[in-house]
Amino acid sequence: MDSSPRAHTGTLWLVSTPIGNLGDLSPRAARTLGEVDLLVAEDTRHTLQLLTACGIRRAPGTLVSLNEQNERARAPELVARLLAGDSVALVSDAGTPLMSDPGAALVAAAAHAGVAVSTVPGCCAAIAGLTMSALPTDRFCFEGFLPAKPAARRRRLEALRQEPRTLVFYEAPHRIAETLADMAALLGDARPAVIARELTKKFETTYRDTLAGLAGRATQDENLARGEIVIVIEGAAGDPTAGDDAEADRLLAILLAELPASQAAKLAAQISGRGRRELFARAVALQGRGNPA
Repeated sequence: MDSSPRAHTGTLWLVSTPIGNLGDLSPRAARTLGEVDLLVAEDTRHTLQLLTACGIRRAPGTLVSLNEQNERARAPELVARLLAGDSVALVSDAGTPLMSDPGAALVAAAAHAGVAVSTVPGCCAAIAGLTMSALPTDRFCFEGFLPAKPAARRRRLEALRQEPRTLVFYEAPHRIAETLADMAALLGDARPAVIARELTKKFETTYRDTLAGLAGRATQDENLARGEIVIVIEGAAGDPTAGDDAEADRLLAILLAELPASQAAKLAAQISGRGRRELFARAVALQGRGNPA
C-alpha cells in the first residue's frame, strides 16, 4: 500500500512536552497544542494541568485520552478523523511521545493510512540524562524500563552484559535499589554509571559512581529513590571473563540440580575463582529461565 501522505488529510503531530520545567515548552509546541482540532493525551487530567499552567485553552470535547488500555481500540477512529482532514496532536505525560509511552500503534496506523506524521521536538529524559552523564554519547542503547519481575529483569541484564554501547534506562523509584544491585552483579561492580534524578526540576540531582557504589548508596540515601530516574551505564569493554560465561552457566546448572542458588554460587565461586555475588545473580537468572517469576 502507498503510505505517502495523501492530499487533504490532516496531520498527526507528535508534540514533546516538559519533563519538569514548564519553561521548556517551546512556542511552537504551545501554538500547536492550542490550534489542532484534537489533542490526544496519555492522561487528560495531567495534560489539562499543563495547558492551564501555560495559558492554553481548548474547546470542550477536544481533549481525549490514549493510553495502553485503549490505544488499539481508539486508533481507528483517530485515523478516520485525520483522513477527514482534522489535525491531531499526540502528547505523553512528559517528554517525547512514544519514548516508553503509548502512541506507537496510532502512529503506525496513521502512516499506513497515508496520513502525514510530523514532530514538534523537545524534551526527552533519556537524551537529557545521556548528554549530562559524561559517558560516551556517540553510540547508545535505550532500554526504557526493565521488567518489574526480578527473574525477567536479570535475564534482560544478562543479555546486555557484553553490549558495547552506552546503556540508558528508566526506573521506578520503588525498584531502584534492587535494580542497581542486579546491575552491579550482572554488568559488573566496577562499571561506571550515572543516575540523573528529577531532571529539570527543583531537586535535580546527579549521582556518579560505579554500579557497586550506586547500589550501596541506594540503600542509604532515601532521596535517591525519589522522583523520575534515568540510569546511564558505560558500555562493556573487553571483559576477560566473557568467554567463561558459558562454562560458568554450565557449572551452575549442574550444581543447581542438587543445591539452592546460594550454595551453588558459593561452590561455583570456589571452583571457578569468579565472584560469588555475580555467580549468585547468574544462578537466579538460570532458575528463572526454567521457572519464570
